Amino acid sequence: MDLVIRGARLIDGTGTASYTADVAITEGRITEIRREGTGPRPTATAGARTVEADGLALAPGFIDMHAHSDLALLRDPDHSAKAAQGVTLEVIGQDGLSYAPVDDATLAQVRQAITGWNGDGSDIDFDWRTVGEYLDRLDRAHGGRGIAVNAAYLIPQGTVRMYAMGWEDREATPAELERMKELVAQGMREGAVGMSSGLTYTPGMYAKDAELTELCRVVAAHGGYYCPHHRSYGAGALEAYEEMVELTRSADCPLHLAHATMNFGVNKGKAPDLLALLDGALAAGADITLDTYPYTPGCTTLVAMLPSWASEGGPDAILARLQDDETAARIRHHMEVIGADGCHGVPIEWDTIEISGVSDPGLASCVGKTIQQSADMRGEEPWVTARRLLINDRLGSTILQHVGHEENVRAIMRHPVHTGGSDGILQGFKPHPRAYGTFPQYLGQYVRELGVLSLEECVAHLTSRPAARLRLPDRGIVREGYRADLVLFDPDTVAAGSTFEAPRTLPVGIPHVLIDGEFVIEDGRRTDVLAGRAVRRTES
Repeated sequence: MDLVIRGARLIDGTGTASYTADVAITEGRITEIRREGTGPRPTATAGARTVEADGLALAPGFIDMHAHSDLALLRDPDHSAKAAQGVTLEVIGQDGLSYAPVDDATLAQVRQAITGWNGDGSDIDFDWRTVGEYLDRLDRAHGGRGIAVNAAYLIPQGTVRMYAMGWEDREATPAELERMKELVAQGMREGAVGMSSGLTYTPGMYAKDAELTELCRVVAAHGGYYCPHHRSYGAGALEAYEEMVELTRSADCPLHLAHATMNFGVNKGKAPDLLALLDGALAAGADITLDTYPYTPGCTTLVAMLPSWASEGGPDAILARLQDDETAARIRHHMEVIGADGCHGVPIEWDTIEISGVSDPGLASCVGKTIQQSADMRGEEPWVTARRLLINDRLGSTILQHVGHEENVRAIMRHPVHTGGSDGILQGFKPHPRAYGTFPQYLGQYVRELGVLSLEECVAHLTSRPAARLRLPDRGIVREGYRADLVLFDPDTVAAGSTFEAPRTLPVGIPHVLIDGEFVIEDGRRTDVLAGRAVRRTES
């Protein structure tokens, strides 16, 4: 026995009522759970440590089902942004764009395309090309010590398409489709848990349903799931959700809907319509889960707002179009009048687009202001400001998009198949506070203060449900024989410290976090422990 946690309020992750118990841990596993009053308490053996919980809640470590820490895990051994929240596992490779599988040309393009998400990677040794090599790289990060928290990986469909056929807006040839299927199958064999798409991001959005269905069949054959950022969260959102449900039904592939929100004015109050659609599919036998973050604004890159035709050919082609006055005028018309597909079919409202980060420090004065505010200060039209920023920052600017609805957020998080995902972008001078606050925000704001979920129910959303989707046989529940990925928190004080004004503030009320029985957070402080590893797909 290495550790005994005594007198904890045990919330085991299953959603059942909590109870007081002692928990013993040996060699990274939970070896004994003794409910209060049911027998002799576990006694620490020589050299073992005892932690007096004094009524703190003990829960499984939280699983972030939608994370953008693909390079942050390699760059930052501390990674308190997630560790301090009680997150013990992140799912990366999201939104169809990440860094494996690639060849040299694809890697260069994807690095430029998602600089706003992860930085340009100039501080990273990209010594991998395949999914398996990337997962191995996580395991030997930081001098072979590993990473701050565990990580599972989704094969990014947009990157796969880029690798097989570039940035062209056309259907894949039979040979190109076979190449994509081979890349997906290889990535699944090497340990990926599924495949993601970003269907409002190029080049992944150029794929038709038939192409996506074929790839999903490969994913399903290897026991994985499909995680789409689907084609619209604005105009046509319900149709976009229905498209993903039907696509995965045809492919017989489990579906996990990424950041399942209903945004923009056209969807105010329409969460019940989405939930009715999902309930109907679930009743018919569909395997569906979803994740959300507990905030109303979204976060992405400014270049993502452009119409898809303006992005064909990749970053250099985008910049060339922006620099051409006639083409730039067409882009503006699509964005401001028609409603670009990059902005979910809704005409853009520049006063909702707040710059949260820039790649060029010389442009830092834009951060924290909306495009409209910056334009007003310069005495020019918002498009002129946005165009200049896109060109001067070489597409690296990130944004907060203030288009969400609180009633939709609350309704969706109550659904039985809901899980938590931060969608946290860690780059930028003023990132979205969800990157540092999602999980304590659920526990503090939506459980304790608003009562939207009970504490036991909320913990189940953040632990056992995502573990079941990931097919993890020994995580997500506090149970004898399971891995000791655990979090101790105070239900009366836990809260997100991060705000829109101070987004990198760490949470309060989470004194201890363990991975494999080792303290990564102890007495509220980050230790030097690197217990995280790549979590590879479990065969069904």
